[in-house]
Amino acid sequence: MRYATELEALLRADSQRMAVLAMVQATHEGCWTGAGFIRDAVWDQLHGFTPRPHSGDVDVIWREPADTRAERDAELEAQLRLRSGDVVWSVKNQARMHTRNGDEPYASLDEALWHWPETATAVAVRFDKNDRLAIIAPFGLEDLFCLRLQPTPRFQHEKRHLFQQRVEEKRWLTRYPKLQLCG
Repeated sequence: MRYATELEALLRADSQRMAVLAMVQATHEGCWTGAGFIRDAVWDQLHGFTPRPHSGDVDVIWREPADTRAERDAELEAQLRLRSGDVVWSVKNQARMHTRNGDEPYASLDEALWHWPETATAVAVRFDKNDRLAIIAPFGLEDLFCLRLQPTPRFQHEKRHLFQQRVEEKRWLTRYPKLQLCG
């Protein structure tokens, strides 16, 4: 995957993000960390900002169709808080998120990320057993590294207002002035 080496180098150079990834891996091997945690690290670097702590919550995803109780997500969040109480965790089993989003069930984490709002946000990572970075990015990493803010197919039309709302609420175009709003 194009830009995978750059993403791994960027994350390995950021001790705070590496600590978060280690906490997530130690909590549950099926969990991945993604969304703004990854996106902001890349956009910060491409804008020349020094590495800074992630603001907002850390999105942790996993998929377990046999246990879709929200309480299980809360249990994993509690375990993560024990490892780091200063991080705001958001754990979501993607086997149940289709109901919240009005979609058909997601058959995989890749498919779940396909339904996220922006291509640059639809990225999740974890370290494999050989300590290499594993990446889920159904739209690739090019939009992320080329500073393109673009809706995923589902958010280009029927959910366009939600994409626009996110762009405004998160103030990405102000925070990251080199971004190109596409689509």
